[in-house]
Amino acid sequence: MERNSFNTIAFLILLIITCSSCNIQQEKIAYGEDNCHYCSMTIVDKIHAAEIVTKKGKVFKFDAVECMINYVAEIDKEEISLYLSNHYDSPEELIDATQATFLISKNISSPMGAFLTSFESKASAEKVKSEKGGDLFTWEELLEHLKH
Repeated sequence: MERNSFNTIAFLILLIITCSSCNIQQEKIAYGEDNCHYCSMTIVDKIHAAEIVTKKGKVFKFDAVECMINYVAEIDKEEISLYLSNHYDSPEELIDATQATFLISKNISSPMGAFLTSFESKASAEKVKSEKGGDLFTWEELLEHLKH
């Protein structure tokens, strides 16, 4: 009877450890220290960085949304749980990239030269577009636009 109780407790502890090691959550980007997973450049731009979190909780950081998109083209998309991007109105804050509005404007430079900036709201993106020019995209439209 004691051995059965020990096995049950050991199993529960192992289950808790296994479940807690697969947290699916974003990770803070250490600007000036973390490197882009795709191009290896140091991530310094607090408006254009991005991040992917897999279903197993592994985090990949990028210096620009276009690096994230290029990396995604090379892997199994079914493994990805979260697509995140910094945004124009609140530097360093990561938002759900699949819900963001994107502006490609030659008047807003980005680290990899795609002039691609993400916005948390369409209204904010439209306001900046009226000042800087460019084209607006949803996540799906952006993926199609940048397709190789």
